[in-house]
Formats: sequence, C-alpha cells, structure tokens
Amino acid sequence: MIRSILDNDLYKFTMQNAVMKLYPHSKVKYKFINRGENNFPKGFAKELKNKIQQFSEFKLTVNEENFLRDKCYFLDPVYIDFLKGYRFNPDELKVYQRAGKLSLEIKGYWYRTILWEVPLLALISELYFELTYKNNIDEKRVEKINNTKAQKFEKLGAKFADFGTRRRFSFKNHYSVVETFKNFAPKSFIGTSNVYLAYKLQLTPIGTQAHEWFMFHGAKYGFKMANPIALGRWVDIYHGNLGIALSDTFTSEAFFESFDTMYAKLFDGVRQDSGDPIEFAKMLVEHYKKLRIDPKLKTIVFSDGLNYETVKNIEKKVNQIINTSYGIGTYLSNDIPNIKPLNIVIKMIAAAPHGDDWTSTIKLSDVTGKHTGNEKVINLAKQVLGIEKLK
Repeated sequence: MIRSILDNDLYKFTMQNAVMKLYPHSKVKYKFINRGENNFPKGFAKELKNKIQQFSEFKLTVNEENFLRDKCYFLDPVYIDFLKGYRFNPDELKVYQRAGKLSLEIKGYWYRTILWEVPLLALISELYFELTYKNNIDEKRVEKINNTKAQKFEKLGAKFADFGTRRRFSFKNHYSVVETFKNFAPKSFIGTSNVYLAYKLQLTPIGTQAHEWFMFHGAKYGFKMANPIALGRWVDIYHGNLGIALSDTFTSEAFFESFDTMYAKLFDGVRQDSGDPIEFAKMLVEHYKKLRIDPKLKTIVFSDGLNYETVKNIEKKVNQIINTSYGIGTYLSNDIPNIKPLNIVIKMIAAAPHGDDWTSTIKLSDVTGKHTGNEKVINLAKQVLGIEKLK
C-alpha cells in the first residue's frame, strides 16, 4: 500500500530539510482526527500495526536519490545524504482501537516524526477500503471517469496538480489517475505532490510547506510573530525557491498583516486552503495593489476541496486578475462510484521547541469547522490576534 520512502508529499521533505537545520532539538506530538466519524472494522488497528512495522524497511534507492538530486535542486546534498540514512521508527507511534474508533498518536523529534503523516493517512484510507469493500470496483468505469475528467480539464486550460495522496482509494488507483492525467491533459496537468509517483512517471514534484510549519512557530514564538518568523525562516533555507506561502494557519487576515512588501515580493504567491476562494482572491489582489505590486506577476494556488466545477467557477472569476493554479486531492485520487472517501487528518497538537517543555499547537483556518487544537489556546490566539469570530 506504501511503495517507497518517497511515497509521500513533497512538502514533508522540504519541511524536514528546514527542521533538521533549524530545530534539530525540537519535539512534537501529532494526533489522528477522524472528521467523518466513520467506524473502522473490527481488528483494523491490529492490521494497521502490522503494516506500520514494514515502514522501517524503506530506504532511498540509488535511482530515487538521483531523481531527487536532479528534480529537487532546492534540496542540498547534506539533506539528501541524511535521507539516505533515514529509517522510519514505528516506536514513535501508538495505535489502538476501541470498538469502531481508531486512535493514533505520534511523538518524537520533529525532524524524524515529520514524515509519518501523509503515508499513514494513505495507509489508513487504503486499508479501510480493502477491509470494508474488498477493493471491488469497476476499474473500466473508473478509468472512463478519469479520462473524461482529464479531457475536460485540458479543454478548460487551468493549470492543476495532483494533491491526493492522503485520502486515496489505493496506491494502484492513485498511480492510474496520475498516469491518466499525464497522458490526457499534458498541457494543464503540471505534476503531483507525491514524490514517488513523480519519480515513476517522470513528473514534477510539487509543494512547499504545510500548516504545521506555522503552527510550530506559533508555539515557539507566539501567535503575533508566528507568520513573519515562519516566512523568514523559510527564506533563510530556500533563498527564493519554493515560493508559495500558505496563508490560513491563523486566518488569512492575520497572515496579510505579516505579508509585507518584502515577503510579498520575495514569494511567488500564496496558497488558499480554506474559506471562500473568490473572496480570498479579491483580498489578495487588493493586498498586492496596496503594496504597489502587479497581481498578474503573482500566483494563487487553490487547494481546498476542489473538483472540476469549482475550478471552472474560480477560473471564470479570478483568472483575469491574477495567475492561478490548483492542487486537487480526493476528487482525483478517490472518486470511485458508490464509495465515500474518508475525511481524516493527522495534525500536530503540541510542540516542545526546546526539548521537553510542551506547548499546545493550534490551527485556526478561515472557517470554524477546520480549526484544530486546544479550545482555550484557540480562544487565546483569537484574542491575541484580535479575531472576534471566525467566519
């Protein structure tokens, strides 16, 4: 179900590189959150543990190493040498099940534990569908659906990438989907966040940073300073490469207060991951204009629950005022007739920036339903940032 150490999203490796260099002594805790509240079948945790043990066998192959050195030029030789020696440690995980409820926790040094989230979610998703539906799907029907999608996206002309690793139906289906879009939408399809699929299919791996990057900085430096320090440290490591900034960890309103002229010029654009995409685009365009920056020189990457219709609508209203790109997840990797994808995440819940003094980490988002973390800390953050209520 997981094929390689690279069967993971690019932003996990880019963040690991930065964490290894900047915060080698910091520890974190992650927690599995089942937003869909579905029940897992009896014995699921036992099966999951057995498969997790196999992770320790993954190691970077010579061909994979060569691919990283060629395609991921922003990763320096020291990091790639580190990754060659990296091995997953299942002892960093606790997995248990009560009736149909699955619990999973991860704890350890941030530079080590950061790689667990995405392949674990992909594993949980595929194992669930294998045990529940026995992977009985009409492959020809799915293939036809994906071919039709690819042709529609190609006709639309919107630039988009696959972001579907975390909640995919299966590795086999994910591979097939990405291959289909490579073949049938060659002008619109720009790559995949999954580094292993990029390697196998000779595509561009895509991604920058995730919410946890900003969440950790909130725990270490406080909510007022989280965004500017997180952005600044990113620039320290990548010097202008990987220039798409994530906006909504503590609401986009707070982000724009830190996204001053320097950062707005340094970063190529912003990723929108919650809230109203049209309103966000208007807000960002006005922000660039206020800073005397031409919005048409910048890019928005939309990545919040997209499908063909939402992309078409956004393109119609936004494409003329700023460059657009789309990261599309479950709609690509788990669009199976009569199957409801899982709504699962793994989030950082605490950080110990200096070793063992733990602080709760939170994510606010631009919509109430997507914020995570300790309620008291969430309320404190809203007070500190002057947020009356989440829209």
